[in-house]
Amino acid sequence: MKNRLRPAMLLAALLLLSACKEDVAQAIVPQEMTPETLGHYCQMNLLEHPGPKAQVFLEGNAAPLFFSQVRDAIAYARGPEQVAPIVAVYVNDMGAAGATWDVPGKGNWIAADKAFYVVGSARQGGMGAPETVPFSSRERAAAFALAEGGRVLALADVTDAMVLTPVETGGRPDPDDADYRDRLNALTPSTGG
Repeated sequence: MKNRLRPAMLLAALLLLSACKEDVAQAIVPQEMTPETLGHYCQMNLLEHPGPKAQVFLEGNAAPLFFSQVRDAIAYARGPEQVAPIVAVYVNDMGAAGATWDVPGKGNWIAADKAFYVVGSARQGGMGAPETVPFSSRERAAAFALAEGGRVLALADVTDAMVLTPVETGGRPDPDDADYRDRLNALTPSTGG
């Protein structure tokens, strides 16, 4: 009788433990940017950069990764470097009331997969690269495209080449520039003689 009781008690204990386990749902509500909010890639204050921003929630992380450009967040979502599955991506709705290029808005986060994007406009994002500009309304996106150039696409129609292709954002330094030479020389160890 003693031998039969032990497996039954073990089974009962396991059932109780599994019943007590709570699955805690991850909060994936968009968070507002603060002066302490840094871009995932650039590690710079996002409030100091123009253009729309994005935030990506990873499974198991309470805080999102913020991106200084929407283009970068889309590229991140399509790249292999994530450490955890993506559970939500939000972007600034640039058609929302009060949203401007310098201040993309507060409280105007929309799900990235529901947005309409203007690709190929004359506007550059926070890091100086061409931006993939999000809108919650196709009509507002079309008006932006008419004014700034580009075309309106759904997220599924934005190709990898549109967000993953490297972009030249500036020319090479002039080797005859004295300031450039001084900074370069400061990085070169002296050979001491």
